[in-house]
Formats: sequence, structure tokens, C-alpha cells
Amino acid sequence: MSAPTLSPSRATPAPEPRRRRTVRGSRPGWIVYGILGAMIAGSLFPFWWSFLIGSGDAQTIRNPSWIPGGNFIDNALTVINDPAVNFWLALWNSFYSSALIALSVVFFSTLAGWAFAKLKFRGGNVLLIFVIATMAVPTQLGVVPLYILFSDLGWTGTIGAIIVPALTSAFGVFWMTQYLRQAVPDELLEAARVDGASSFRTFLTVGLPAARPAAAMLALFTFISSWNNFFWPFIVLDRQNPTLPVALSLLQSNHFVDYSIVLAGVLLSTIPLLVLFVFTGKQLVSGIMAGAVKG
Repeated sequence: MSAPTLSPSRATPAPEPRRRRTVRGSRPGWIVYGILGAMIAGSLFPFWWSFLIGSGDAQTIRNPSWIPGGNFIDNALTVINDPAVNFWLALWNSFYSSALIALSVVFFSTLAGWAFAKLKFRGGNVLLIFVIATMAVPTQLGVVPLYILFSDLGWTGTIGAIIVPALTSAFGVFWMTQYLRQAVPDELLEAARVDGASSFRTFLTVGLPAARPAAAMLALFTFISSWNNFFWPFIVLDRQNPTLPVALSLLQSNHFVDYSIVLAGVLLSTIPLLVLFVFTGKQLVSGIMAGAVKG
């Protein structure tokens, strides 16, 4: 018995290819560009105002002008050559301490975040909550016992007194834990264990490469925070061995403050950060976007 055949009129029609839909209005309008332009102008205004005052003289702060003066280089040289400021030593101390703190925070935060995210151990969640809770404790509460400790150790006045307390970061541990939980699949860990890799070898070969975008963002923010730190270095350091923010505070005398000199020094201390942003801007954006997507 032969199989029944379908007539051409009853044949199933072939599916039509889907047409791509064009989304209208996806391009930002002038309102969005206007808001972004206002935000950029508001962010750049403090730098411009500092340059206006820093390029003038001692009387510019009383009669400010929107036209820059011609004294910025002279004011900057005054800051650099001031023996009370010790500019080059302060610049080196700030760079050395900030770079070492950033590297240490990234390494220890990534290591702890890897343990909290991928290693199962008893009490891990409770310990992570405790680490996060330490961010609620103000830094000022630990200044007195910390100063007594470093005074007994004989570290007051040395750069080590500002490096050692900042070698770890609770925020860094929290940030890397949340990132590594989503960035590294458990299948990679199982494959590494099958190949005979130890836990630390797995961290070096799997965890660190995967955490590179988030680690770059954490390093940049830690470097900037350490560079601008004034409170604790002002307490524990002396005038002979200062960081840059502490050295610039010496430009202010008791009876008269030349704001053109002070703001010229402030702009000099900002230039290294601007150069850092120019070379690491892409890493910063990719780290923020990666953290937003993975989270």
C-alpha cells in the first residue's frame, strides 16, 4: 500500500525569515548630552579655579579674574624650591607608599576574595560578614591606640607607619569576593583539581587572570585614596619625612596664607593622578563595567 501524498495546496509553507527591528530613539538626545556636559563642566571647574588663583599673586583671591595670570610657573617653582616643603622627598614618599599599598591591597584582597568565593570552609559566611562590618567602624577611633603602638615600636616619623595599617582593605575583600563568585565558573576549579593543581596554584593560574579587570579598578582607587590621605600621615609623620599632602599643608603660615602658592602646589600634586588616569582610564572603565555585568 503506497503512502499518501500531500497536495501542493496543503503543503506546509516555509517559515519566513525574521526581520530585524530597528529601535527608534536609541540615540541619546540633546537633554542627555546637556546633562553630561554640565557634569563635565562641574567636574573641571575646581581645576580651572585652582589654576586661575595659582597663576596670580597674593591678592588674586580677593579680586579673582576669569583670565589666568602669568605667575603659575613662578608659584610652582616657589613650592618646589621651598626648603620647608621638601617637595621631591614628599613626592617620592607619596608615590612609594601609595604604590606599595595598592599592590598589597590587590594581592591580599584577591587572595581573601578567592577563599571566600570558591573555597568552602566552615564559618566562611560569618567571617565575611565580620570583615564587611569593620567598614562601619570610623578610622578616627583607632588613631590613639595605633599611634601608641607605632610609638612603642619606634616607627613614628617613618613611611612604614602609614604603609603597614593600610596593607589590607575590607572593601577590597568584599569587592573581589563578589566579582570572583560570578567571574570564575566552578568547572574550571574542577578541571584544575583533576590536573593535580594545588589550591594556591589554581589561584595563580585561574583566579588572578580572571580577576584582572576588577583588580585594576581596585588598585587605581586604592592608589588615589592613599595618595590623597592626609589625616593619619599628618599625625604620625614629621616635617623631615612627609608625604605630599602633609608637605603642602606647610605652605600655610599662622598669620598669612598666600593662596596662589597653595593652589599651585595643589595642582602640582594633582598632575601625577591625571597622568595615571590617562594611562589607566581604559582599565578603570573595563573594571567597572565588568563588575557591573558580573554582579
